[in-house]
Amino acid sequence: MADTTAPQITLAAETIVSIDPATGEPVGEIDVTSVDRIPQMVRDARFAQRSWSALSFEQRAEILKSAVPRLVEEAPRIGELLTREMGKPKPQGVGEATYCAEGITDEVDAVIEALLPEVLEDEHTNTTLRFDPYGVVAAITPWNFPLLMVFQSVIPALVAGNTVLLKPSEETPLVAREWATVLNEALPPNVLQLVIGDERQGRALVESPIDLVVFTGSREAGKHILREASGGLKRVILELGGKDPMVVLDGADLDRAAAFAARNSFRNAGQVCVSTERIYVESSIADAFTEKLVERADGMKQGPGMEDGVEVGPMINRRQKDHVLRQIEAAIKDGATVFHGGEDGGEGNFVPLTVLGDLRHDMDIMSEETFGPVACVMSVDHADDAVRLANDSRFGLAASVWGDPERAEAVAARMNAGMIGVNRGCGGAEGSPWVGAMESGYGWHSGKYGHRQFCQIRTISRGRSKGEG
Repeated sequence: MADTTAPQITLAAETIVSIDPATGEPVGEIDVTSVDRIPQMVRDARFAQRSWSALSFEQRAEILKSAVPRLVEEAPRIGELLTREMGKPKPQGVGEATYCAEGITDEVDAVIEALLPEVLEDEHTNTTLRFDPYGVVAAITPWNFPLLMVFQSVIPALVAGNTVLLKPSEETPLVAREWATVLNEALPPNVLQLVIGDERQGRALVESPIDLVVFTGSREAGKHILREASGGLKRVILELGGKDPMVVLDGADLDRAAAFAARNSFRNAGQVCVSTERIYVESSIADAFTEKLVERADGMKQGPGMEDGVEVGPMINRRQKDHVLRQIEAAIKDGATVFHGGEDGGEGNFVPLTVLGDLRHDMDIMSEETFGPVACVMSVDHADDAVRLANDSRFGLAASVWGDPERAEAVAARMNAGMIGVNRGCGGAEGSPWVGAMESGYGWHSGKYGHRQFCQIRTISRGRSKGEG
């Protein structure tokens, strides 16, 4: 089997060889962007932004929407490439590519609606709020949703009138290149440019004279970006890690709760920022819930994403697999019980779907992000204990509470997360922002409030009576 530790970066040839995490086979090769080229790319983006921002919303919308037919046509091919490069099951890969093609039209319209001027008035003053582009945006996107996070960073930035330097993860550069190449068939030159590389290219982008950094990734990388951006007071939008809790109360529909726990813990092999990683269950129902969760895990098919019927694929690389296994092994050594999985998946990057119990809150697996297919179930005596433990974290991205709706909603109101679901996942109604609390986020994206983060808010005020100053 080929090396599955990480994408192979050949410095002498200035290329990245992308690796299929399920098979270890090469998927393709792409040229690395020289760090020395980035200053000129920023200058080109700055020049292109003048004419791009001079277009009306309607003109920019027409250009972006004109790319939709080609992106829809290419979605099956791009989605299959996504599966081979990242590992998620093919239906999910094609679904992501299809959404990031078909969804452009609605996204463009939503961004325009959010950014239209808004008028405020009082007895003396009429004020117009304008939402103007910042200028040049650096979008640094992750590998776990290698098109969706590109889509959510690039489209709002472009509609607002910014130009974008996109640096996709070095784990998944090929799929980002294919999507951007098709989009660039419609865009003017240098409105969207691709930067390929690792943290060196990312650091060079953040240090360059750009205006906004949009980053999705680890908490530590986000802190580094925030420190670097502070020198020029550059604006930042950071979506960072999570250690998302789920609270299951006596009276909950255990079948529904267990189905959600399995889906949300194991989807994308647990490599989702809002994966359920900690489950606090009132003791009266803990055994019954755990049994149902194990049944669900046992019924999910794991394997290479290109195989039919697979629901869960591999870890992105050997490093991530080893991290997950270390957390599992340490928990077992400290007294955790394995109800399902728990072992090494053997050759390749697979970690079996794992359910752990008899956990203590001081275990590493209960406090540090796992980002793998592991569900940790902890019995608690009362909802108050669940809230206290769920909130005992530096992270605060998402949470869910399951139980009688009135009681569950009261518990949800006490959670520290930015997004909380009651008897459902964390996703909000259409137009809701995607927002993290504490060390899980800095700024937010999506919805009216997220789209406005790509803009400088400007107020233009005038007196309502003649001669007023």
